[in-house]
Amino acid sequence: MLVAERGAARNTLESYRRDLMDFAASLRPRGTAPEQAESDDLRRYLASLSAAGLSPRTSARRLSALRQFYRFLYASGVRNDDPSAPLDSPRLGRPLPKYLSEVEVERLLDAAHGRSGPEGARRAALLEILYATGLRVSELVGLALSSLTRDRRVLLVRGKGGKERVVPLSRPAIDALEAYLQVRRHFIPGDRSQRRSSPWLFPSRGREGHLTRVRFAQILKEMAVEAGLEPRMVSPHVLRHSFASHLLAHGADLRSLQQMLGHSDIATTQIYTHVLDERMKALVEQAHPLARSGRS
Repeated sequence: MLVAERGAARNTLESYRRDLMDFAASLRPRGTAPEQAESDDLRRYLASLSAAGLSPRTSARRLSALRQFYRFLYASGVRNDDPSAPLDSPRLGRPLPKYLSEVEVERLLDAAHGRSGPEGARRAALLEILYATGLRVSELVGLALSSLTRDRRVLLVRGKGGKERVVPLSRPAIDALEAYLQVRRHFIPGDRSQRRSSPWLFPSRGREGHLTRVRFAQILKEMAVEAGLEPRMVSPHVLRHSFASHLLAHGADLRSLQQMLGHSDIATTQIYTHVLDERMKALVEQAHPLARSGRS
């Protein structure tokens, strides 16, 4: 159903599969199959997650997988009830997204451009594109060569659920991309005389045929070290958050940001409103007559 009706990405399918298998394993000592579980079985399972020290966010995600599973069974007539319906979701805090300052991103970009040769051109293109577009890491490494328009000014991105969107590129990203395309053939598998074409923008010798998320994360950590940044503070998702936060800080609106990030619901984009709050405070301090006069 997730594949056929919702077009769920492979990573989403793997996540649901792991969560449901973990729940099934918890039922095994009782001799209960997942499709036969009752509300109390689900409550015991969630309590065991809490006792094991898992975060409320992880518990909520697993409960979400169970809810969809039992709603599917109910809709398909396998069950005549939904045991997940009486359960309350764990209370979640709303942590602010972690992001780098503009100065830190500049240092990272300097490090990306600091290496010569094909490897240097590739990592400069990867980082410039990521910071210019805020792509998810899976979208970045899985970009098809056909994603590029002739003038290189925008990318055609296939996001979650197979939805396509158009994302503009900055001038530095276009320049880095053009430099990388001159050496892209270096990364296509095979001997020089036997190299064939590849459909991927960032081809690799790996099984998937393109650069993997894990390898890109490693490259990013290497650049963080070279930039003098704490590697654990730098990740593809932190760069995505940095892109969004910096755009808002410089006047972008939430609706445009939603489209660029590929969020189906603007509520997801609203996690970045902390930036808007800070901007509004600054505007009041700069523009309000009482603030200018120093009166409180």
